[in-house]
Amino acid sequence: MRWMPRGGLVEVTCRTIQGRALLRPSRELNRRVLGVVGRAQRVECMEIHAIVVLSTHYHLLLSPDEPDQLVRFMHFVQTNVAKEVGDLHSWTGPLWAQRYRHIPVSDETEAQVSRLRYVLENSVKENLVARVRDWPGIHSAQAMLESRPMEGVWYDRTALYKARVRGERVDLEDFAQPETVTLSPLPCWRGLPDEEVRELLGNLIETIERENDSRRRTDGQGVLGVKAIRRRSPHERPEKLSRSPAPRFHAATRDGWRRLGDAYREFAVAFRDAAELLRLGATGVRFPAGSFPPGMPYVPHQAPG
Repeated sequence: MRWMPRGGLVEVTCRTIQGRALLRPSRELNRRVLGVVGRAQRVECMEIHAIVVLSTHYHLLLSPDEPDQLVRFMHFVQTNVAKEVGDLHSWTGPLWAQRYRHIPVSDETEAQVSRLRYVLENSVKENLVARVRDWPGIHSAQAMLESRPMEGVWYDRTALYKARVRGERVDLEDFAQPETVTLSPLPCWRGLPDEEVRELLGNLIETIERENDSRRRTDGQGVLGVKAIRRRSPHERPEKLSRSPAPRFHAATRDGWRRLGDAYREFAVAFRDAAELLRLGATGVRFPAGSFPPGMPYVPHQAPG
């Protein structure tokens, strides 16, 4: 059942089918994926806090205003990234292992910073590179530290198709449009001066790199390195996939977890009661705000004020 607190922080994760390295970083893939995400952000007015794309999966931290905004945004991203990856790697099958997973994060500062750390730690905690800035793929850490947008390109494939149908001699680059991904501070950091946010980010990244350096020295491990990452075949399939169950929410304290759990249970009970009435043939059934009733339009929250 799709649910999230209105205007709350959510962590989004999606993995490639069979764990294949179809998102393997390259200049061309990076610019195309950022172009798709940037176009989706502009069209849907999505607030993005962080993005990291590894070879087999990606993470986003978002603050949607409404659940249907998240659905529209993710549908655009999933569909168009799949098209671009298919074009780059001659991949004709499905790209994603399953529908994206979104997990609400509580409004506690500790919980939000913890999830930001988790996202930014990707590439370092897997022993791929030693520093987050060394990752050759999409990683928002440097852009966040420099308070700058991330630049990509969007290809208008519809216009390309129509031009070719008309018999025009055109190239894909003739339909390239620049797009940017603009990053916002975490909800818990809103209102803080830019300098303070950058200092908090710098300290967080320094901690990530220092602690992972220490762990690798203790374990006697090295890093894979950029050359080996780029040599990996995008069609490569690992023999074994590691999977761990995902929590329903991310919270720092028992009270934060309880508040999210209570809100979800209230929503779920109201939705199921309404669905049962609808099944019995009742008319005028009211589903809870923020829900997707079966065969009916999305139910928006009332505008504040």
